[in-house]
Amino acid sequence: MKLSKVTGMGIHILENKNSVAAPEDFYKLKAILNNGKEISFAQFKGKKVLIVNLASQCGFTPQYNELEKLYRENTIEILGFPSNNFGDQEPGSDDEIFNFCKINYGVTFPLFKKNDVKGTNKQQVFKWLTDKGKNGWNDQEPKWNFYKFLIDETGNLSKIFSSSVVPADK
Repeated sequence: MKLSKVTGMGIHILENKNSVAAPEDFYKLKAILNNGKEISFAQFKGKKVLIVNLASQCGFTPQYNELEKLYRENTIEILGFPSNNFGDQEPGSDDEIFNFCKINYGVTFPLFKKNDVKGTNKQQVFKWLTDKGKNGWNDQEPKWNFYKFLIDETGNLSKIFSSSVVPADK
């Protein structure tokens, strides 16, 4: 397995160069939307998926605009996971987060229940994203809000983008 890391000006990207297949199936994951409905990730088979940990009081919060644009252009599925793990920058309830995103950024992509994205109590999806025994190569947790995890069309974790990589960046 060959991984590459690109750094510069606080930007870093981790990439799975050999497309190592995940030992555990991404499509078996489920998560609870902010409205309480559980969804299965099997519905994303054959699609690129960008999973992002979100916060409404962060300097990177304006990235909601670009995430929504990508989602509306059907370029990629966007899955938003609010968390209060970094700087207490997501203090609101699920309803408050939903309303903030809708009113300020017109967000229509799925938002999930606020939950941990790092540490021992992290949400199931982030357990998969940050355990190389599950995803095939990565064991790095998000370092801040708006970390982005790219899943390819076959359900493999292919890249991780730091908060400073904007969603519209190539």
